[in-house]
Amino acid sequence: MVSRRETVAVKESGGRAPQPRRSGPWSVEGALAERRSVREYTGEALARADLGQLLWAAQGITGAEGLRTAPSAGALYPLEVYVAVGAVEDLPSGVYRYEPGRHALALVAAGDRRAELARAALGQECIAEGAAVIALAAVYRRTTGKYGERGIRYVHMEVGHAAQNVYLQAVALGLGAVVVGAFEDRDVKKVMHMGSHEEPVCLMPVGRAR
Repeated sequence: MVSRRETVAVKESGGRAPQPRRSGPWSVEGALAERRSVREYTGEALARADLGQLLWAAQGITGAEGLRTAPSAGALYPLEVYVAVGAVEDLPSGVYRYEPGRHALALVAAGDRRAELARAALGQECIAEGAAVIALAAVYRRTTGKYGERGIRYVHMEVGHAAQNVYLQAVALGLGAVVVGAFEDRDVKKVMHMGSHEEPVCLMPVGRAR
């Protein structure tokens, strides 16, 4: 895990994302009808606000009590959200951690890491070609501490909720996304600079559909 000093330094170098929208032109039914897994992208840069909206859809705060966009067993929230930014307007390339409480991005590592992440994902081109790649990681002990081994199942349910939120938000933004589960865990952790107790569960490249 990063030290307290490193965490403060990372936060200072990060940036607050534009505040998420709570309404838009798409209905839930319309987004469900149009949801598809998209693996080919144009290479066009994403708007910073759109990236913030996608991250909010995954794990954003929706109330003063700290509840989030995705349900969580016991409201324990075992998920951490990272993003490998390659082509996002007004945001330098790098690996960022999403901080739901501040709706902010904390820089973890500078530089475009999409090619490295694609190699860790068994050479899948969609990882390298997405404008950004969202990584959902689990801290299992947050949930298993209360629910025991059954908590592992609850965490996986939560990952599914968060990933579907990203899918539907992508549709509403005119973007494409796909869930990728085939990768080398150790390599993904290294590229994304995840903590020792964080385990990558899925990757989601996002971009303009080709």
